[in-house]
Amino acid sequence: MKFMKLGSRPDTFYTSEDLRCVSSEVSSDFTIEVSGSRYLLHKFPLLSKCLRLQRMCSESPESIIQLPEFPGGVEAFELCAKFCYGITITISAYNIVAARCAAEYLQMSEEVEKGNLVYKLEVFLNSCTLNGWRDSIVTLQTTKAFPLWSEDLAITSRCIEAIASKVLSHPSKVSLSHSHSRRVRDDDMSSNRAAVLSRGWWAEDIAELGIDLYWRTMIAIKSGGKVKASLIGDALRVYASKWLPTLQRNKKLVGKKTDSDSDSDTDTSSKNRLLLESIISLLPAEKGAVSCSFLLKLLKAANILNASTSSKMELARRVALQLEEATVSDLLIPPMSYKSEMLYDVDIVATILEQFMVQGQASPPTSPIRGKKGMMDRRRRSRSAENIDLEFQESRRSSSASHSSKLKVAKLVDGYLQQIARDVNLPLSKFVTLAESVPEFSRLDHDDLYRAIDIYLKAHKNLNKSERKRVCRVLDCKKLSMEACMHAAQNEMLPLRVVVQVLFYEQARAAAATNNGEGKMTELPSNIKALLAAHNIDPSNPNAAAFSTTTSMAAPDDQWSVSGLKSPKSKLSGTLRSKLAEDEEVDERFMNQDGGRTPSRFKAFCAIPGRPKKMFSKFLSINRNSNVKN
Repeated sequence: MKFMKLGSRPDTFYTSEDLRCVSSEVSSDFTIEVSGSRYLLHKFPLLSKCLRLQRMCSESPESIIQLPEFPGGVEAFELCAKFCYGITITISAYNIVAARCAAEYLQMSEEVEKGNLVYKLEVFLNSCTLNGWRDSIVTLQTTKAFPLWSEDLAITSRCIEAIASKVLSHPSKVSLSHSHSRRVRDDDMSSNRAAVLSRGWWAEDIAELGIDLYWRTMIAIKSGGKVKASLIGDALRVYASKWLPTLQRNKKLVGKKTDSDSDSDTDTSSKNRLLLESIISLLPAEKGAVSCSFLLKLLKAANILNASTSSKMELARRVALQLEEATVSDLLIPPMSYKSEMLYDVDIVATILEQFMVQGQASPPTSPIRGKKGMMDRRRRSRSAENIDLEFQESRRSSSASHSSKLKVAKLVDGYLQQIARDVNLPLSKFVTLAESVPEFSRLDHDDLYRAIDIYLKAHKNLNKSERKRVCRVLDCKKLSMEACMHAAQNEMLPLRVVVQVLFYEQARAAAATNNGEGKMTELPSNIKALLAAHNIDPSNPNAAAFSTTTSMAAPDDQWSVSGLKSPKSKLSGTLRSKLAEDEEVDERFMNQDGGRTPSRFKAFCAIPGRPKKMFSKFLSINRNSNVKN
């Protein structure tokens, strides 16, 4: 830290009762009052350097001169007074702003005396203080106490420009002034300059600034155009982690304030809201400049602090651009109001998914546009045609990336559904809307979706039959793995139609895998074909490949157990019989051709041929010796 000493005389100021005096052979001849403190001083040394005191003494014959609203208070005034007496004073980055404002207030300019205090302070500020990294930051911090004076004297703007110029230049050219920076060391500069430059050595130091000064400094740095967007993003992350560490747990800042909340809490909420919205406004426009996890943390804080709708929508739009990077825990955003009965804000996640799907709607053409030209035209292929091919190749890569992103997002949504499904206050409509927001092709398998549905049905046991059917409507039984099918077949919470579909898709899958000697698929009985057709299943083309079960965040109690199905004493058949007895819907399309009577669906299960029945016996315990009645 650089400093400057002015004057050579020893300090002769002392306190006598309530007065500050100067030890001198000459008696004092006037009194100055500053911020409630009185000084017994001499006119000659002060009036010879302070134009304001000259005018005040000439205009008022009173012996006591009052200096209201003196910048810097008694400390700054005493510094100027000692300069007038020639007493040694020390100027550094910590007090130069106060001294400069006080000298301006007293009008200690060159018009009064050459080499006056204003001139000396300006020389030290421009030549020394603003050339040092740490000195510039400390000086800028001290301007907070004198905002109007610092703006009028251009101290604030000069400090910001000095800091920005150092960030934009190579760190080896920056005078650190022994700043004790946590990221920059002299040995780092000499050994690995490129690494120091690339990791944003300045981020933690400027994070000490208040949000108003920090915002202006970051704007100056971004306007230079030399700092990578990723470094800007890292700097914002450092600042947010420093000033927004505990907001996610402070429920007092959520929603409307009650009568018991103090004014200090309200002020804190307003300041933090301003800080958050300022950080959002500084986010780089480039995709990937900040991580998706950081954006979602800002969105959580925005919900807690009740930030503006525009700020939250901007965050949602940015999150949607890189949603495939998110995790399930990132999406567990607390509700905006503490009065909300739901555990999480599902609406904001739905908005993010909607933005994600809108951004991925534009699909590139499947083939480049080529004109029908002759041989001479093909030989004279223009540069613009080559550019078309390059753009097409780029669009193909973009399309592939978009498809991969949707596959990842589908897995993410299914994991998120498993977490929110435990919320007993989660409406059915919101759960279904989120489940249906993912395109059908994005789910390679429906195991995770089935797990989410199973959790939701267990947490909402009061759902009626139509509501349970609505929940299961999005489920595609053809995309369930063997383990999921075995669990679904004995799941008493599922509607009967879903259980029927699961069983017959597995039967169709087994039949498709069983070929006779001529390579033909085993013929299914007519009543089985009728049931398959009733559920939109083509017996000749069962499109159902087994998929592996994916990991999830489900609790141990929600994990599937299929050990009971392997036992010959499985209660599955009894469960199915009870379901059939409870189901009151009669499908007249399955009338028996001989007697015109609706056959039992359970009897239809028993009509499975011998060879496919080996696969089907995993789901349903059936007496192999029973005879099928026509």
